[in-house]
Amino acid sequence: MKVAIINCGSSSIKYAVFDMNTREMLGSGLLERIGTQESRVRHRRRNDFGKYDEILMHAPVSNHAEGFEFILSVTAKMRILEDPNELFGIGHRVVHGGEAYNGPVLIDRKVTSKIRELIPLAPLHNPANIEGIEVALKRLPQVPQVAVFDTSFHATIPPHAFHYALPYRLYEEHHVRRYGFHGNSHCYVAKRAAAMLGKSIESLNAITLHLGNGASATAILGGKSVDTSMGMTPLEGLIMGTRSGDVDPAIHFYLLREAGMSIEEVESMLNSQSGLKGICGNNDMREIGGLAEKNDQLAQLAMDMFCYRLKKYIGAYFAVLGRVDAIIFTGGIGENSRVIRSATCRGLSGLGIVMDEDKNNGALGCEAEVQDGQSDVKILVIPTNEELEIADHTVETITALKNGAVQLKP
Repeated sequence: MKVAIINCGSSSIKYAVFDMNTREMLGSGLLERIGTQESRVRHRRRNDFGKYDEILMHAPVSNHAEGFEFILSVTAKMRILEDPNELFGIGHRVVHGGEAYNGPVLIDRKVTSKIRELIPLAPLHNPANIEGIEVALKRLPQVPQVAVFDTSFHATIPPHAFHYALPYRLYEEHHVRRYGFHGNSHCYVAKRAAAMLGKSIESLNAITLHLGNGASATAILGGKSVDTSMGMTPLEGLIMGTRSGDVDPAIHFYLLREAGMSIEEVESMLNSQSGLKGICGNNDMREIGGLAEKNDQLAQLAMDMFCYRLKKYIGAYFAVLGRVDAIIFTGGIGENSRVIRSATCRGLSGLGIVMDEDKNNGALGCEAEVQDGQSDVKILVIPTNEELEIADHTVETITALKNGAVQLKP
């Protein structure tokens, strides 16, 4: 049983193909720079030894439709997907489902129309997600396709946590509320943590930290999200690669009035010129760490700010949950930066969080427990697998609909 996963950006298509009988990824890749003469695809294929061979191919790709055809040709050439119609289904990552979707859904015209209506809530992401969906539906109309939303895992957040203290009519008329993102990642690592600890997911209380260029924290109570750091948009919360995270909202007005900035300039600054990049001019934590080791004061400041914000959210979510079984680090930074993990947990012994530095130093990109024997709270490093989580949701959705004898054609 093969399932393909599609994640479209404005000039890119990220994809993966899984054999769901073995739960192994057969191949994956990233087609980028769509619309230029320098388009390229970086493709990984699982070989007979269980390792992944990587190839890099260049070809001019003018749009997503051409990109989809190019990807199909690559997967056929690599003997991963010789006939696309053999797919059991296609899962599409969609960033924003608003309040319309609290779980994955089979895609039809009503669904695509609704996702388009939600563009104002995710203007940087949903348009590209829709484009990928429409291209795939047109090319493979006989293959069931499922939308899996970043926001749906957070649909369990209670009203007292998702509302903002703004006039209530803004929620009623304009859907202003906390939605949260990175849901597929938070869900995946929570389930893995429960398995590692020998607990049912329904009994797990955890704080999950998805730390990459985008970063978010989630409080998980009984396996369900009850609060998360990202808000109505992915801009709120933790310090990120280029996003500011939490700031005083009055700063916006001050910059409009005193610095003469336009609304568009402020929005662009907060999303793409702030965060780590805004502090030290770099948004790659690996490079920032190297600069900090060379006594670059701004690089060290950026790291200190990043970890301090994390500590604040851990403390806040500890209060929300009451009991915490585990702190979970995931995402590119969370999985690979022992320095960030160590600095984040340092000084949290009062909460029962104590790291074993030797274990932490040895945990790079693999599942591991890195807490000290005196720690009341487990500290886990778990590589995320959002694509597999989407694949699972895709299979579950299509299987449930087939068992219910529901018409599957879009």
